[in-house]
Amino acid sequence: MATYPLLAPSAELRKELKRRGGATASRCFQCATCSGVCELAPDDSPFPRRQMLLAQWGQIDVLAADPAVWLCYQCNDCTVRCPRDARPGDVLQALRSLVIERLAAPRFLGRLTANARVTWPVLLGFPLLFWMVLLWATGHLAAPPEITAYEQVVPHWIIYSVFFPLTALVLLAAWVSGRRFWTLLGSTGPTRHGSFLRSLGPVLVEIAAHRRFAKCEAARPRRWGHFMLLWGFVGAAVTSGLLVVALYGFHIEMPLPLGHPVKILGNISAVLLVAGGTIVAVQRFTRPAVAGGTTAFDTFFVSVVVLVIATGVAAEGARLLGAPGEAAAAVYIVHLTAVFTLFGTFPYSKFAHMLYRTLALMHERMTC
Repeated sequence: MATYPLLAPSAELRKELKRRGGATASRCFQCATCSGVCELAPDDSPFPRRQMLLAQWGQIDVLAADPAVWLCYQCNDCTVRCPRDARPGDVLQALRSLVIERLAAPRFLGRLTANARVTWPVLLGFPLLFWMVLLWATGHLAAPPEITAYEQVVPHWIIYSVFFPLTALVLLAAWVSGRRFWTLLGSTGPTRHGSFLRSLGPVLVEIAAHRRFAKCEAARPRRWGHFMLLWGFVGAAVTSGLLVVALYGFHIEMPLPLGHPVKILGNISAVLLVAGGTIVAVQRFTRPAVAGGTTAFDTFFVSVVVLVIATGVAAEGARLLGAPGEAAAAVYIVHLTAVFTLFGTFPYSKFAHMLYRTLALMHERMTC
């Protein structure tokens, strides 16, 4: 006699999904309109109809091992055509936040970031307090009357002594979480084949060009916002690396003149970040039916990104315009706080999409 697996619905997980903005999953009556209109869903494994059913049953263990949760770009073509207003795009967004928390290492940081609605004072306040205490302890809390270079406020050795260990911890946490996800992906479905590294190149090219986003219709403008943000962050990271080389490898005096190539790259990156952040924010708050519902998990990440961009631009402007030293120093310290929060929460916030979506695309490619 055949045996069938027992499905045990989780009411608790359904409540948690509701709290994260996925309450509309209960409206779905499995008409499959969402899977029919989605240009990203493969023919042999369409989504998000199946994921909506699993969400209704609270099957987070199954969903955590499902690459389709991450192959959805929340373009919301499905949402605008859903006859029941079940908002599949929002539901999958809520599922992604659940999966991020479930795979987080350590778990308490995942919970802390997932509950940003009430924990944002800690997520931003702790880094701010950390910088203030560190500057006080090293004798750099008092700002000079005039600032020509922000090394007068926070010496480079302090910045590196903070961000190098932070980067190491974040990469370790991302490795553990990513490893857990990769193992889950391989535990069900077809067997992966081929080389991981050989498959990584085409996936990175696809992400860099945002090719799949181009297939979306309802939220097509968001593609360019995300595209600019991606390359703005890449440019800012490259600029930071080149500044370290220029400072310690070639002993070039800081700050660099505006016409220096590294400075030009940094300013172009800032323009991309401002433009991309503006597009995403405008879409999010003026077209919620298309851009998706606003949740604390989503809003916190967007707010921190905006804070990083705004304070970075303001800090450079304050220095160039000769603002009072204390005002410029305050803006710079808030900028360092926002950067600390943004990258410190990378494995736990919406920023983790970069990790999980990349692995899901890799898995898809290696199981074709």
